[in-house]
Amino acid sequence: MKIKSTTSFEILMENIVDLIEKGNAHVSLDEALKNIPFQLLGKRPKGLPYSLWQVAEHIRIAQWDILEFSRNAKHVSPKWPEGYWVKETAPSSPGEWEKCLKQIKNDRKSFINLIKNAGDTLSHPFKYGNGQSLLKEALVLADHNSYHTGEIIIIRRLLGAWK
Repeated sequence: MKIKSTTSFEILMENIVDLIEKGNAHVSLDEALKNIPFQLLGKRPKGLPYSLWQVAEHIRIAQWDILEFSRNAKHVSPKWPEGYWVKETAPSSPGEWEKCLKQIKNDRKSFINLIKNAGDTLSHPFKYGNGQSLLKEALVLADHNSYHTGEIIIIRRLLGAWK
């Protein structure tokens, strides 16, 4: 029987990918966004500033920004905070909701491909920015999505749409 040799670097990359995709100790983003009744996407529970749609769109925009920053030195990020949060409380159609979900998955896949192809440059600072590296951006992405995944679950619970 041949045993696969795995380096520390490969283990680190696998763990980062797991963190971004699976959620590990908590529900994944995909699970939190699954099977939400369309009519609930624009509802804001009392005392909360955002609807499910607004949080999902925020995740999509921020993740896209992290991806583009990580692969394009000329990328210009949206203005904070208005460029990261949509004003509309609900999507205009089920198609717009599906487009948001698809873009989240596609951009996450593209970001994971960056990680998998980074080789030993994963922790090297970009030649632009303020010392960021792909490793740092991966951790920011995982942390950001995890934070907002928790918000999605809380909103769903308050709306009676969580298991």
